[in-house]
Amino acid sequence: MSTDKRNGRLIVILAGAVVIAAFAGVFGVGMLLASQQGNRPKVGAAAPDFSMPLYANYRGGLSEAVRLSDLRGKVVVINFWASWCTECRKEAPGLEATYRRYKDRGVVLLGVDYLDTEPAALAYLREYETTYPVGADLQQGIARAYRITGVPETFVVDKTGKIRYVAIQRVSEAELGAAIEPLLAE
Repeated sequence: MSTDKRNGRLIVILAGAVVIAAFAGVFGVGMLLASQQGNRPKVGAAAPDFSMPLYANYRGGLSEAVRLSDLRGKVVVINFWASWCTECRKEAPGLEATYRRYKDRGVVLLGVDYLDTEPAALAYLREYETTYPVGADLQQGIARAYRITGVPETFVVDKTGKIRYVAIQRVSEAELGAAIEPLLAE
């Protein structure tokens, strides 16, 4: 066998090993978070407070950073997502439509970018013409507080700061509307 063929096979094997290692790392993080699922905030519990810096062009009228507790008196939708997530891409148009429908009625939608790079996240936000506030979960502190096991995941918080709806999967515009409407009447 020629040296070129051996080198070509070696490159393919090494590339495969890198891909497998990357998937194993992501899987490992997911398993670690899944092991903490028992502590996931439940419907009726107080939503864990957090502060998150917002991306410069994705503040939705908020300041450079947002603190959940500062939004008391509003219904808050917290959506964990990532640019590499296929289900997040399917969910993105409905999230934007939900935000546009409810933003003038006391609802804040917060996008929490999880395990992503800023350039990829910003490209995603431009692609889906996102206008609601979005920031990065630096150090994954928000994800740990909410014990997410993957993306997308969505939490709806009422005006008093209690979790009233949880979706551990892609959520539709209709599902979000059904969760938000009763909270606006309270």
